Amino acid sequence: MAITGASGAVYARRLARRIVDSGAYLHLVASPCGLRVLADELDLRHLTPEALVASAAPAATLYPCRDLGAQIASGSFHTDGMVICPCSSNTLAKVAAGLADNLITRAALVTLKEARRLILVTREMPLSQIEIANMLRVSQAGGLVCPASPGFYMRPTTLDELVDFVVGRVLDLLGLAHELNTRWDPQAGLRAALTASRPGPASQE
Repeated sequence: MAITGASGAVYARRLARRIVDSGAYLHLVASPCGLRVLADELDLRHLTPEALVASAAPAATLYPCRDLGAQIASGSFHTDGMVICPCSSNTLAKVAAGLADNLITRAALVTLKEARRLILVTREMPLSQIEIANMLRVSQAGGLVCPASPGFYMRPTTLDELVDFVVGRVLDLLGLAHELNTRWDPQAGLRAALTASRPGPASQE
């Protein structure tokens, strides 16, 4: 898993911890801008870069972003897939263009060439034609573009539920088991709608 400099650090931390909780072994790398977003959005500016990444997933193996000699940079190192969450437009562009200038982009391109699952959790909006074209190129190369767009049919009432919806969908794409509330149940949806539409007790004045 990689963390880059798009807003959405809460997705990154939640996903990393859920991957570990699923029993999968996590290899984690963050870009310099990804570290800055983690520190700013999670109010962790007091931590060192190493402690900052470790705080996202204490049980993961951590790698420096510039370490192109790391094992995850080689196609001979087997993984079940890779997710970049959040994925900045800059990283999206590099992957689409086949540029491997750091460990994140190198590992992503290795994932594609080995025909393994690569998931880019983009979060920017609105999208320019350049970004849309880059998403198309990644998709045509075998990657999956999974925008951090939470659904509302589960009737979320908290920020955590919105985050969990996106995280749960990514875990599904990785093939990892979870118990997050992301499964659409028509009967449950109907019951919720009927409950919401029921008038409350008349006020007595």
